Amino acid sequence: MRIGVLGTGSMADALATHWVRAGHDVAIGGRDVHKAEGLARRLGGSAKPAGLRAAAEFGQVVLAALPFGAGASVARELRAVLDSKVLIDCSNPVGPGFRLLTQGGLSAAQQLAAAAPGTHVIKAFNLCHEDVWRMSPPIFDGRPLAVPVCGDDETALALVHQLVRHAGCEPVAGGGLERAGLLEATAAVFIGLWVGEGADVQAIAPPLAYATGPRHEEPEDVEKSFC
Repeated sequence: MRIGVLGTGSMADALATHWVRAGHDVAIGGRDVHKAEGLARRLGGSAKPAGLRAAAEFGQVVLAALPFGAGASVARELRAVLDSKVLIDCSNPVGPGFRLLTQGGLSAAQQLAAAAPGTHVIKAFNLCHEDVWRMSPPIFDGRPLAVPVCGDDETALALVHQLVRHAGCEPVAGGGLERAGLLEATAAVFIGLWVGEGADVQAIAPPLAYATGPRHEEPEDVEKSFC
């Protein structure tokens, strides 16, 4: 698969490392050519440096490894070359005080979709610190890390699911792109608990067998019990 990466920071480095090792052709795109060249050298293999536009043109799938606030403007600038392509958004619109910056408006992923309307935007890879994505692979207590993926196009989702697996993780269907805001809000809550409180977020949820309670309930009853 040809993958274009927009950005030269930590998330670009962490995820592209897995994909180069998996045998994908990767173009690292950055406004700073020297940074793109440096990252491509570190990645080795098929990785090559490029500008943002060239990386977007190269990729069948494009990773927007950009800070929230920059992503939509870059997508708008590249909307013509991104048309009909898969665009992965891994950003988190989280500000000071672990505040969700998109509250009451479009999610970060939806803002990318609005900036480049012909693009198939997929939300993924936003719930963990960059160093977790550097693990080869991210496995905890014998289980691969589960990665929720949100999007509307089935073909695009299948491609991103493949890339999740090539990062050593297990994709989880997260619903349509309208649910991307829930993933971003989850990240805001989790980061606040991890960083602000030192809390073990995994301890919040019961095991799957107890997710709907210790007794068997009909689906209608389960839905009512969450209201």
